[in-house]
Amino acid sequence: MEHAKKPDWLKVSIGANANYAETKRIVDTHHLHTICSSGRCPNMGECWGKGTATFMIGGNICTRACKFCNTRSGRPLPLDTEEPMHVARSIELMKLKHTVITSVDRDDLPDFGAAHWVQTIKTVKEVNPQTTLEVLIPDFQGREELIGQVAETQPNIISHNMETVRRLTPVVRSVATYDRSLKVIEALQRYSVTAKSGIMVGLGETPQEVEEVMDDLLAVGCKILTIGQYLQPTHKHYPVQEYITPEQFAVYREIGLKKGFQQVESGPLVRSSYHAEKHVRGIASAHPTQQ
Repeated sequence: MEHAKKPDWLKVSIGANANYAETKRIVDTHHLHTICSSGRCPNMGECWGKGTATFMIGGNICTRACKFCNTRSGRPLPLDTEEPMHVARSIELMKLKHTVITSVDRDDLPDFGAAHWVQTIKTVKEVNPQTTLEVLIPDFQGREELIGQVAETQPNIISHNMETVRRLTPVVRSVATYDRSLKVIEALQRYSVTAKSGIMVGLGETPQEVEEVMDDLLAVGCKILTIGQYLQPTHKHYPVQEYITPEQFAVYREIGLKKGFQQVESGPLVRSSYHAEKHVRGIASAHPTQQ
């Protein structure tokens, strides 16, 4: 297949400023892993320039090998018991008002990393009581009691990405299933947290299939949706099938809002944690009593 040429609207410059340099220094000094760099996020310059970053816990080696993801896969190292405090102190040093935490999949562990997640969230909240928190969790192989352990720590938003439409899920995701991911979102409804999810487009899906994902997510209580362009990390990864136009992204946003999502972030460079602080503010506006 001939590779499609990347359109101008996807060409961004990383850039650098004092905040970017300071954020990089803190990340490097504390030996932190960020999905910003491991995922080759196109917004890293903008976010790091604002002094924000999405932390990735559980190490930097994933037990899964999804065809869209640039995170290294293989046999992970043992969990770093100091990592929860490293992340918490770094958030404090960065003076973040809002932060996002995600993780690699740890299918090698009996609890798939749930206890480490719980400890990290609790430590971050203890050290940074004024910082709002979004967590982007794995599926914990569908174990509802593990999802519940994380949800009980009460971050402001819990996100779990569908990644793509039902038809393409077996093609690009190595272990996760479409229905299991829906069950993760559904399980969150028993806890007073806001559920969020995200998908990539440009993998070969149709607009009708994107709408089906929207309907499925709304049916299980998802409130926030992000839609962004899939970008092939390396030649070994799943190839881009199409570059979706900014106009089509705007259509997806309008459709999602009309269907009932409280917030839809849709654009070529959107990633699940992009402008995440806006989502917390939006939820707070919609539910003034929710802290």
